[in-house]
Amino acid sequence: MTEIDTVVIGASASGLATAACLKKAGVAHLLLEREQHVGHAWRQYASREQVVAYLEAYVAHHGLAPRFGSEVAREGERWRVQTSADQLSCRRVVIATGLTHTPRAPTWPDQESFEGTVLHSSKYVNGVAWAGKRALVVGLGNSGGEIAIDLVEHGAQTALSVRSAVNIIPRDIGGVSIMTIGRPLSVLPPWLADALGAPLLRLVLGNVEKLGLRKHTYGPNTQVSKDGRVPLIDIGTVALIREGKLELRGEIVRFVRDGVVFADGSEQRFDCVVLATGYTPSLETFLEGAPELLNEKGMPRESGCEVLPGLYLCGFHVSPRGMVREINLEAERIAASFNRAPSQLRT
Repeated sequence: MTEIDTVVIGASASGLATAACLKKAGVAHLLLEREQHVGHAWRQYASREQVVAYLEAYVAHHGLAPRFGSEVAREGERWRVQTSADQLSCRRVVIATGLTHTPRAPTWPDQESFEGTVLHSSKYVNGVAWAGKRALVVGLGNSGGEIAIDLVEHGAQTALSVRSAVNIIPRDIGGVSIMTIGRPLSVLPPWLADALGAPLLRLVLGNVEKLGLRKHTYGPNTQVSKDGRVPLIDIGTVALIREGKLELRGEIVRFVRDGVVFADGSEQRFDCVVLATGYTPSLETFLEGAPELLNEKGMPRESGCEVLPGLYLCGFHVSPRGMVREINLEAERIAASFNRAPSQLRT
């Protein structure tokens, strides 16, 4: 059995940031990744290529060496990590597998009878194959909004199935990132930040309810704080709806041979259905026996710290200040804590 001080699981943004901070702090560690490259979740959609390039450059700049193809399972009471190649005994484990570990793919009655294609957004590459065909995107999160744009741009007749109320913010205003604009508000209580930001959002986006969307009962900052979900950062989806190039539909109730039936009873033909229905972090394996560490949605209650003796989480806190910035802060906190006396399990 190989002895190692610390194991970091996941070689995307969170894991790479943690590994870089540990290396800077002089902490011996091993970085594991089940896929064959860094930033796997970012590689599934063409518009994310710049992020992938950044992560590759980050690895080279910091001299990191992820061990790819490593499936990990916890073994025994101590932190013994079983990979696909060997077993490691370690003092500390940092889980940095992120919020997009496992695709969440719901099913509907009679889905097996559908003769078209159903795929999760994690498998979507681009809309080339659907030019001139009818496509339905399920879900208006950030993946759903971007995929809908890509399908329209590739010539697909595209509809968007939206079940829930939404919050929408623009990616930038006058060329200035919304994260930069919103950063001063992030120090305020979420409800107050939403109240102060609402007039600007209305000015930029207009009344989205007139387009057929239901506005959330609370604002984007409250959504991040309360639900742990990022609102739709609009890069053109709203404009396509307003121009009639992207059709809005309601909830799916069942599939038919050549399409779907919606909650209003209408039936529509589609050649493909893209499920932009999100992910789950799948932390149950490592946190088995400690269900109090997860909330009712399976999300960790804390991130960027030690949650069990020798077990740390990084990259699981959704922040209105931006995930990359939050990940960097969490990674620095974890690395700094390794030079202090080990903490006791919280009660």
